[in-house]
Amino acid sequence: MLNNLTILHMNGPFTYIGRGAIRFFNHLGGFAILIYQILRSLSDFSTYVSLTGTQMMRIGVRSLPIVVLASAFTGMVASVQSGYQFRGYAPLYLIGSVVGESVLLELGPVLTALLLSGRVGASIAAELGTMKVTEQIDALESLAFNSISYLVIPRVIAGVVMLPVLTIFADAVGITGGWLVATSTMNLSSHEFFKGLRMFFIPWDVIYGLIKSLFFGLTITLVACYQGFIAGGGAEGVGRATTNTVVICCVSILIINYVLASVLL
Repeated sequence: MLNNLTILHMNGPFTYIGRGAIRFFNHLGGFAILIYQILRSLSDFSTYVSLTGTQMMRIGVRSLPIVVLASAFTGMVASVQSGYQFRGYAPLYLIGSVVGESVLLELGPVLTALLLSGRVGASIAAELGTMKVTEQIDALESLAFNSISYLVIPRVIAGVVMLPVLTIFADAVGITGGWLVATSTMNLSSHEFFKGLRMFFIPWDVIYGLIKSLFFGLTITLVACYQGFIAGGGAEGVGRATTNTVVICCVSILIINYVLASVLL
């Protein structure tokens, strides 16, 4: 009986909380070390500059179709829901205001970041994780290659640069989709839609969305690279790293979104 009570005590809730806290701080320390290594490797310009263009193509250009498709339907839905809420209670030209502000401030940058968490973040984690478990990263380092400047920095720079670019496309396509729906199904003229769009628009709305997307791009690439570098245990470990990347990125984006909104607005 005593042994059973001892085992139950050792596996109690405080034990799980303690183990979870230890894992959290271990990962936090490892993540901080990765950031330090990135900063230290930025001087290795000749290694990562030639690789950054390829990563910008993979992260930015190849993600454009899914971003355009999702943002178009998001703008359309925002227009339809606004028309449903305003009909009989408010002037319909306010649909332009709602579509413009919601896309520029929230839907454009956040939806784009969430999409890239699944497409880009998972891809980076799976690629680097596979290289890790097959010892390709160790082989690079044995050949005197800096794995950070060769594998991580090009992806981080590409994410920071291309996510704001994709956000600009998402904003433009989302507003265009809202305008098409409003003018084709709600008897709203283009003049009235853009009148509402201009009513509450200020240039800071665009800048704020781009600032958020810059932080989102940095978060997605850093988390994905870290998860890929710590992957272990064969194919199962790579799958676990990929899943962790998507989950952590999505949660981090929502938290960062709130923090930036509280600070910048």
